[in-house]
Amino acid sequence: MNLEEYKDIYVFAQQVDNQISSIAFELLGEGKRLAEARGDGAKVAAVLIGSDVKGLASELAEYGADKVIVVDDPELKEYRTEPYAHALASVINEYKPEIMLVGATAIGRDLGPTVSARVATGLTADCTQLEIGDFPMVAIPGKESEQKHNQLLMTRPAFGGNTIATIACPNTRPQMATVRPGVMQKIEPVKGATAEVIEYNPGFTPNNKYVTIKEVVKAVSDVADIMDAKILVSGGRGVGSAENFKLLDDLAAAIGGTVSCSRAVVDSGWKPKDLQVGQTGKTVRPQVYFAIGISGAIQHVAGMEESDIIIAINKDEDAPIFDVADYGVVGDLNKIVPQLTEQIKAAKAAK
Repeated sequence: MNLEEYKDIYVFAQQVDNQISSIAFELLGEGKRLAEARGDGAKVAAVLIGSDVKGLASELAEYGADKVIVVDDPELKEYRTEPYAHALASVINEYKPEIMLVGATAIGRDLGPTVSARVATGLTADCTQLEIGDFPMVAIPGKESEQKHNQLLMTRPAFGGNTIATIACPNTRPQMATVRPGVMQKIEPVKGATAEVIEYNPGFTPNNKYVTIKEVVKAVSDVADIMDAKILVSGGRGVGSAENFKLLDDLAAAIGGTVSCSRAVVDSGWKPKDLQVGQTGKTVRPQVYFAIGISGAIQHVAGMEESDIIIAINKDEDAPIFDVADYGVVGDLNKIVPQLTEQIKAAKAAK
């Protein structure tokens, strides 16, 4: 493999029902940041796969794509592993990106590993941080000349979140990573921005690996998406019971927030998985995050530590959550939360 042939940073621009998923914009923002860190003029390209999707290219340009490669074919109307993997692997083999980023969504977690195996490169899954740097990160004495520069350093939790691993892929290309939604930040869209649009179709011949979709049944849920919330009132095992979550519901209603929870709450059956924050739940970045009765295990903190303001309420003054909190209250949540709710209501009434 001639590594010099591989250039630029590519992003899989996931779309569902001809609507671009938010993770695509987040990855474009991260791609721009990585390109600036490289400082070698690397371009950011979005790979848009689907049927009748060319019209979405302008939106990707506004969020930072310098180039949009459109693979448009009727076989790509709904996501299926084989045609999508064929499409993305063909783009990689044709255009040779140095870095390929995929969202760690249900689609991306299926597509990413399949494509990486097909193009014979590595894949680091569920990354929480991406950087450009040297590998090895510290030069081995006597082997300084073997240290490689401008490598993609991919950081992810490992061993159940008990340690953090930084992984590189120095000998094959592209360097591939899946990134969890909500971890990276979008750039502000530039209205009217344009990108080079390239239409590419490798051809699709259905075979015995092509799944036939008989029916699509969309789940209907009235649960708010916690990833979109500006204020989250999150409860942990310390809340005590499902019934006691009414204290958090009242606080969220008073402050205009949304209730979320830790894994322990989901495991206890008190709240649905859609509301779980953490390594095995959702990564959130609200303006205000209330951590109530949450101890602060690393698996939970990994999903909320980028919140603008973190307010912790816990009776254990040594709880790890206080290490990441901007404001902390030590005490009984059964007394503190109702008082806080009443104070917020009174302040709003006084306006």
